[in-house]
Formats: sequence, structure tokens, C-alpha cells
Amino acid sequence: MRRRFAHIVIITVAALGLPAAVGTLGVRRAADEVYPQRAPGVAAPERAAPALDPGRPTVAIVLGLAGANVADTLAPYEVFAATGRFNVVTVAPTSDPVTLTGGLDLVPDLSFTELAAQATEPPDVIVVPQLHGPTSEVVEWLRTQRRPGAPLLMGVCVGAEVLAGAGLLDGRPATSHWLKLIGLRRSDPDVDWTEGVRFVDDGDVVTTAGVLSGIDGALRVVERLIGPAEAERVSRELRWSGYRPGRPVAIADEDPGPRDLVALLSAAYRWDRPTTGVLLADGVGEIELAAAFRPYTELSYLARLEAFSVDGRAVRSRHGLTFLPRSGWNPAGPGVDRVLVPGGGASGGSAALGDTSIPVVALHDSGEFPFDGALRDIADTYDVATARWVAKSLQYPVPDRELRGPRWPWRLTAMPLLLAGAGAGAVILVGRLPRLRRGEAPVWSRWSRKRRIGSSGGR
Repeated sequence: MRRRFAHIVIITVAALGLPAAVGTLGVRRAADEVYPQRAPGVAAPERAAPALDPGRPTVAIVLGLAGANVADTLAPYEVFAATGRFNVVTVAPTSDPVTLTGGLDLVPDLSFTELAAQATEPPDVIVVPQLHGPTSEVVEWLRTQRRPGAPLLMGVCVGAEVLAGAGLLDGRPATSHWLKLIGLRRSDPDVDWTEGVRFVDDGDVVTTAGVLSGIDGALRVVERLIGPAEAERVSRELRWSGYRPGRPVAIADEDPGPRDLVALLSAAYRWDRPTTGVLLADGVGEIELAAAFRPYTELSYLARLEAFSVDGRAVRSRHGLTFLPRSGWNPAGPGVDRVLVPGGGASGGSAALGDTSIPVVALHDSGEFPFDGALRDIADTYDVATARWVAKSLQYPVPDRELRGPRWPWRLTAMPLLLAGAGAGAVILVGRLPRLRRGEAPVWSRWSRKRRIGSSGGR
């Protein structure tokens, strides 16, 4: 009896252990691919540091040494830049290119040293997105910029963690991404963490909820510094429907749920993750670029992205940011399964690629918010459940009726079940090998023979 019980335990452990071990390796690999390192030896183009207009307030969007969230960074950037009323610059500890989510390499406008050389006072607004890797240099710089009541600090999504780490949120109300709040309440208990709103405005500190809530936070700052009419104009220009002047927008309190399992399945078992090229072209909108990178990588793990331009040269976005491609267009090159073309001018971008057998997806339609096209593509290419998870992770409400495609990734769901069966089967087979070597009949054969003998004896 004990041997049988021990055998059952071993089979159970194998059935659970194999998918867990394989899944753990898959999750680590998927996480590493969110911020893929740029190839060594690839230098940034010569750049001239932008001059700051002393008649305009300055907004500095901070980048980390190792990376920053693409949507947390580019969405507020475009909000401020679209007004034409701010000096909007990206700043970093050094002038080296910084990798944004998915492998989009951005050349900072100014290093901390270059910014100090131009301005005798700190920026009027400092925006802190989610940063990847060490943040000690950014934290130190933030502390040196701080004055009583200034500058206005804005933490976007998980960027609130950096502000909390610098001690700048102690005793104050703040918010962050719903998933991150679970840990922040434990790690930073001196902060009055709040949920259910897109942003918390506490005077000289504004913090926002997940990812795209950074748009609302930036519009709130525009409203305060320039006026509600300009904030409303920019929200219409960007096709952002969530903004409400004068108050934060209420949003649902989110918690992990059973349907969110698609994220874990994708990270752990999507071994056939495709390599998707993203075309960089001059004049592309910053939010359009964010919509091509964030939905397919962080917290969804759907694809490996490869940023390229037609000629392999750096490109300038709509409001003047410099991005470095990792290659030029080579339709005969190996490894690219399909191409995403961000931007309202996607048809022109597609034409520049020429005749190719590689599927080319024009990601955005004019007249809509750029992330809508990405979510539709994910639902159609992968499944609706994954698209809904991506929207939830962005804290961006998208009704199911707007999404068309398979409802659930059943093939992906089968992976851990097949691994569990393989693990259990291997243990059973190993347990039978000694009997087979001794020429003994398998257990099922002996059991079948006893049944036949019992049946004939009864007659």
C-alpha cells in the first residue's frame, strides 16, 4: 500500500513539475525579451542638444540607463508636445541611446549634465515613467531637483515606485498600475496608495494609474499650466476620449482574475513567438510608436520585435524625437515573420517596402486612438482573450464587440496539459522497465488476465 501511495505521489510530482519547470524557463526568456539589448558597437548619430526657449515652461521626461516603458514615456511626451507651448525634452543620466519596451532605441535629447548647462533652475515639470534596471542615478537627480513646491512631479504608472523610492511620496496620496499596487502597499506603507482613479493630483505631485492613464495625467498638467481649453483640444487631436476637465476620471478597481491566465500561458509556453518587424519612418506619431511596441511585449509576450527603417538610418518622430533602427529593410533576410507599419501614413510606409511575401500590417486607421488598431490586430492574429488582457494591463477599456477573432488560446492551453501527461507517462514507463526486463507481464495485462479467470470461474 505504501509503495503504491509513493508511486502515485511521484507521478503527481512529475505531472506538475515538468510543466512548472518548462514554464519557469519560458517566463524568464520572455521577460528577457521585453528589453532586448542593442548590439554592441552601434553608435548613435551626431546630435545637437536642443535649445530651451526661456519663455516656455520645460517638461523633462526621465529615462533610465537600462530602459523605460515605451507607452509611459511617449504618450505623455506627445500630449505635452502637441500643445506647442512647452519645451519638451527627454533626459537621461548619459546621452547614450536608451532602449524602450520591445527594443525601440531612443536617443535622449539631453543628459542630466547638458540640461544643467542650459537651465539654471530645475524643469517646471518632471515626468517619471516606469524605468528598467538600476534607478539610483535617477533617484539622486530627482532629489537634487526638488525645491519646496517645485518642480511639479508626475509619476506615470510604475514610475510611482521611483518617486516612492526617493521618499517623495511619503505621507501623500498616490496611485500606480493596479497590478503594481499589490507590492507597493507592502514595500512603501508610508504612502496613501489609492485606486479607482486615473490620476491623483496632490499639488506638486501627480501620479497616474496604469500605462495609458499617463495621458490623463499629462492632460491634467496641461490644464493646470495652460488651461482646460487647450487640454480638451489636445485630447480631441489625439482621439483620447477619457479626459474630463477639472477632475480625475473614475476607473474600475482591477484585480487578477481567471481570464488573466492568458498572460502566464503566453509567457511560459509560447515557444513559437514570432519575430515581428516594426517599420520606423520619419513623422510617425509617438503614441503610434508606443502602440506598435507595448501591446505585443510587456505583460503579453506575443512577439519578438525588430525595429527597422527602410535604409537603416535614424528617424525623427512627429514632434522631433530621434529613434535608432536596429537594421535596414531586407525582405530576403531570415527570421521576420510579419511587419507592423505604425502611423496614419501606413499605406505609404507599406509601399516603401516594395513587393514582399512577408505579411505587412497597416496598424492604424486615421480617426481612431492608435492602440485600438493594435488591440484589433492582437484579437485577430492571436485571440480575443489576449487582446482583452492587453487592454486591462493598459487600463484601457475596450468593449468585446470591437474585437473579432478566436475567443481563447486553446492550443496554448494544451501545452501544460501535454507536458503534465508526458511527465506522468515518463515516471510510469520508468517504473515498468524492471518488470519488462524480467519478462513479467505489465500490470494492466495481469489485471486483465485475473478478470478473465474470475469471469470463467463464476460460470
